Amino acid sequence: MKRALLLVAAALLLVGCAGDDSAAEETSTVTLPAVSNARVYWLLDGKVWPVLREVQASGDATSAVMDDLVAGPSPQEQVELELTTAIPAQATPEVSVENGVATVELDEELSIEARAQVVYTLTQFPTVESVEVEGQSYTRLDFEEQTPSVLVESPLAFEQITSPLRAEGTANTFEANFHYELTDTDGLIVDENFVTATSGTGTRGTFEFTTKPYTVPFDGIGSLIVFERSAEDGSRMNVVEIPLRMSR
Repeated sequence: MKRALLLVAAALLLVGCAGDDSAAEETSTVTLPAVSNARVYWLLDGKVWPVLREVQASGDATSAVMDDLVAGPSPQEQVELELTTAIPAQATPEVSVENGVATVELDEELSIEARAQVVYTLTQFPTVESVEVEGQSYTRLDFEEQTPSVLVESPLAFEQITSPLRAEGTANTFEANFHYELTDTDGLIVDENFVTATSGTGTRGTFEFTTKPYTVPFDGIGSLIVFERSAEDGSRMNVVEIPLRMSR
């Protein structure tokens, strides 16, 4: 009887260990639906800027977006958006996620701009709080110099939008203010206003805004333009234009 009880206890222990391994494996990957949209961050004038990618997330989504990151901007993104990348084209990244930390192993040394791209791309996932590269831990706060004063994270370039447009992102501008214009497919301004982020003047805050309803004369490309006004003469500065697909 004693021997039988010991065998039962051992079996239960093995089952418990198997359950623990399964739970650990679940926390080590970031999974999405079979097909999902994600952001990959390129560089615009040396600052991170996101674009949309369709991720086949049958496995680990972090590995999928890193593969897209190494592939580099598309020809359209290079020509029409003037986007570049600091990620070496021959890099072969390996990513693992555990306890909120994404560890990236690369066979290439990364510049500060490349690290900003990696950290921004991986921390879009709610389960990734920080990224470890070459033994150093980073968050987005470590790359303020590589982040534009107004970073629009939705909508993204060439994304299909509907009326009214809702936008969100982060900003670090004078007194937390910046301006936007929305132009239709004929290039005419259909809405314009100023936005106040949750913080500014040295501290990055978040923002979201919704335009007034609009119509377009025909299907095509319109634009969301964000910019700051100079405190000296009111001229535009740090202007970024995001092309968007609009339909009647």
